[in-house]
Amino acid sequence: MPELPQMQALAERLHDTLAGQVFVGYEPLGFTGLKTALPNPDALVGERVERVDRRGKYVLVVFGSGHRFAFHLSQAGRLDIEAPPKRTKPKGSVVRWRFGNDIGVLIREHGNERKAGWWVLAPGDDGPLARLGPEPDSAAFAEFVRSAADGRRIHTVLRDQQSVAGVGRGYADDVLHAARLSPFAALKSLTADERERLLDAVGSVLATGLERERRRGGGLSEPKLGGHFIVHGKAGVPCPACGTDLARVSYEAYEVVYCPACQTGGKVLADRRRSRLLK
Repeated sequence: MPELPQMQALAERLHDTLAGQVFVGYEPLGFTGLKTALPNPDALVGERVERVDRRGKYVLVVFGSGHRFAFHLSQAGRLDIEAPPKRTKPKGSVVRWRFGNDIGVLIREHGNERKAGWWVLAPGDDGPLARLGPEPDSAAFAEFVRSAADGRRIHTVLRDQQSVAGVGRGYADDVLHAARLSPFAALKSLTADERERLLDAVGSVLATGLERERRRGGGLSEPKLGGHFIVHGKAGVPCPACGTDLARVSYEAYEVVYCPACQTGGKVLADRRRSRLLK
């Protein structure tokens, strides 16, 4: 799933491509892709792109009038920059935007979930952005981590977009490995030192991820984006810090990966799927 580093680097590349370009039209390729009824996207034809920003896992195409296109790539959404725009409709297509100088932007999605989408936001309307919490590098998030008596597991907290915007399953695994913290530990149970380690890990892991993502060119088109993760998706592989095999807790739609030696004092966390298989 594209997370903050992928989406920030993508926003920067799109800014370089689209800033100053005129929106000339669009092709609605997915029935459920557009999440807003008003304003109509046709009303923005002829407007010039001022900049491209990011908020959480959303990328924002900002026009001179203050209107914005926002898009979210969900679990398996991808974005292709086309020059010139193509006429094809790849499987999972959501929308194709057309801009001046023969530039196209295609949003598409792998798999069958069809949760990637886009919004047309009028000036002053934040739409889905209004529900987002603070950014990971903000003073508000630091204050939350340092003071909150939140009883949820810290892996859950990091994935909650109302607690912190932009972190998902992949970077949550990597952050907690870097911080040497159990994904099952409750935020309220952490000591002051552990909370500082968590904040430091959030900053360093996301900064490293962004540095790596900035090496990409073009859109965000690769079928799989997990090559940059340190531990996420690598259960059974030796821990890069201590050599112990990484373990996982499996859920219906995802898994949490951790190092028993570095993060849980040698304890293997309860895994209901694994427990059922051993019965």
